[in-house]
Amino acid sequence: MTIRFGSRESRLAVIQSRMVMDAVQAADPQAELELVTMKTTGDRILDRTLDQIGGKGLFVKELDLALREGKVDFTVHSLKDMPMETPEDLPLVAFSKRADPRDVLVLPEGATEPDREKPIGCSSRRRQLQLKALYPDFDIQPIRGNVQTRLRKLDEGQYSALVLAAAGLKRLGLEHRIHRYFSPEEILPAAGQGILAVQARKGTDPSVLQGFHDEDAACCALAERAFVRQLEGGCTSPVAAFAQVEGAMLTLTGLYVSPDETIVRRGFLRGEKTNAEKLGAELARRLKGE
Repeated sequence: MTIRFGSRESRLAVIQSRMVMDAVQAADPQAELELVTMKTTGDRILDRTLDQIGGKGLFVKELDLALREGKVDFTVHSLKDMPMETPEDLPLVAFSKRADPRDVLVLPEGATEPDREKPIGCSSRRRQLQLKALYPDFDIQPIRGNVQTRLRKLDEGQYSALVLAAAGLKRLGLEHRIHRYFSPEEILPAAGQGILAVQARKGTDPSVLQGFHDEDAACCALAERAFVRQLEGGCTSPVAAFAQVEGAMLTLTGLYVSPDETIVRRGFLRGEKTNAEKLGAELARRLKGE
């Protein structure tokens, strides 16, 4: 029986899906695998920001439908791009080992520093708010499109710099475009950043993914997503969360931003990684002042 993997059709999404498929193939060289790609609503609408068109859930809508209709057996996502509420009938069944979770600054080809006359482009309120503290004299503007489209706009002179995820650039073989890395202390990553998630229909046997799944990344994902859910924030919300596992312990750092963005609080909580979701919810309550 052929195992079908669903993916967005962007180059990065295909590379990431192939990473999952390669792990499955390595564990079972006889397995027959097929990649099914599709363009999502979020990929089609590029003239408006995500909060104007319904959030990043538009990047999974078509993939969810393909799962429910049995057209694919698994779908592969960048976890940071997934809605925080997971449908009960489409559980997340595996998480990749976490790649570099940091955000990075990318300059136009040949540039050595950002041009103050042009805006810095980034795709989320989370990045915009934190970036403003680092570059107070720069205009920060939203940018849409896949990584290649954003880089083209940058190199055409529309922006002085971009802020992107290190993991995506490295997976695309574009690490040479990175001008500088932002530490988590400078820009706290999005929940799930650097982690790939595999989704399936409820009842599907996920055992073929055993060689791909990373338990520490799963604990980080649970803690970070619980933090954002407790604050009723989606994947376009300016809140951020980043967890790190050391042995049996997990340390979660969270960023709370009030709805009117006048209150910004940052804090951390440490506990056993088996209590990941409880840690996420508790840190959110503390930062919100509940």
